[in-house]
Amino acid sequence: MAGHVQDRWFKTETGPDGKPRRVKTDRHGTGMRYRARYVGPDGSETSQSFPDRQKRRAEKWLDKISADMESGQYIDPKAGRTTFQQYGERWSDSHSGEVNSGEGAERRLRLHAYPSLGRRPLGAFKPEHIREWLASLKRTVPNHSHRRAIAATVSAVFNAAVDDGLIARNPFKAKSVQMPKSSDDEIIPWTAEQTFAVQSALPERFRAAVDLGAGCGLRQGEIFGLGVGQADFAKGWLTVSYQIKRLGGRFVFAPPKGGKTRKVPLSRPVAKALQAHTETYPPIAVTLPWRTANGEPRTRRLYFSGTGGLHVRASYFNDFMWKPALASAGLIPKPEKGQRYDAAREHGMHALRHFYASVLLDAGESIKALSRYLGHSDPGFTLRTYTHLMPSSEERTRRAVEGLYGRPNQDHGPQTAHT
Repeated sequence: MAGHVQDRWFKTETGPDGKPRRVKTDRHGTGMRYRARYVGPDGSETSQSFPDRQKRRAEKWLDKISADMESGQYIDPKAGRTTFQQYGERWSDSHSGEVNSGEGAERRLRLHAYPSLGRRPLGAFKPEHIREWLASLKRTVPNHSHRRAIAATVSAVFNAAVDDGLIARNPFKAKSVQMPKSSDDEIIPWTAEQTFAVQSALPERFRAAVDLGAGCGLRQGEIFGLGVGQADFAKGWLTVSYQIKRLGGRFVFAPPKGGKTRKVPLSRPVAKALQAHTETYPPIAVTLPWRTANGEPRTRRLYFSGTGGLHVRASYFNDFMWKPALASAGLIPKPEKGQRYDAAREHGMHALRHFYASVLLDAGESIKALSRYLGHSDPGFTLRTYTHLMPSSEERTRRAVEGLYGRPNQDHGPQTAHT
């Protein structure tokens, strides 16, 4: 590495006697005295200034730069001047994950990270800045899982910046920085009475949506993206291969979360409910782009539609149909006149999936099968989420013995036992 330390306060010139001598420059006594300069791997010159009496510090700085270059750990200081928002926006645009994750990541950064972190250069971040931001996030985002998802997205941006050579280390990796923990609150599934109360309070054209959520475990976007051909009424299977997703203010057809098509058992009551719904509300043809706003148009005949023959808009449905049904069922309070309904994150349509999981586990279904039906990529996640809903070994023992003693014409029992 070509580098040296320049003394701005003195210069060397040839004296009258022809010998070199040090003389003061016009800058003597003002500003930073030393400038350490080197030529980087790309051929560009980089420098940093140091005050009077810190020449040794300037030399150490050059020594470290040289060592980093030799070890392959060199980071161009100019790269770290890119702000978090500048890099985060580039990262979002080039996000290689599934379209659903990319949209969610962009929204989390825009709403929760850029306002506080956006203007700071990447190279200026220290663990204390992350700790302060996480503390403020805890005050503004009470939901544990949502807060953890936001923090994970911000950390992913820093990881990418490390990979791209803009910074040397992700500040989230410091020991003093603790990621938000997962919620210790156990999911409390709705009862059957609550589920059917919400269903009966919905407009008739949407009641079968509850059957698909509570009886097949479909997500909201998968329900409203369900089209003709996905239900095999004869064999009793439902193929989940589409969902409707909102991206940047526009709606698209997209693969289910995780990008994988799955099959779910279609019980007779749910099949009958969907068939009856179809007779009253025939499927409508809807054309939307595939995966992205500029994607190839695809036309599907959807089971559920909004007013005017359009696809269901989730935000409108949630505010004007779902929440009133929740209030009617007593799950959330009714708002004062002129006020909006309270946020009800734990009572969104996702609650139908929790109900579905509780029913299957209570019936003895395996975690592996439940994970497959719910579309989870990791059965371990399913187990961690719903393990408290699994019947205990003690309860299974009681049921087994009660079933044994409940058989007719038994010629054995406690009175016949021998010791």
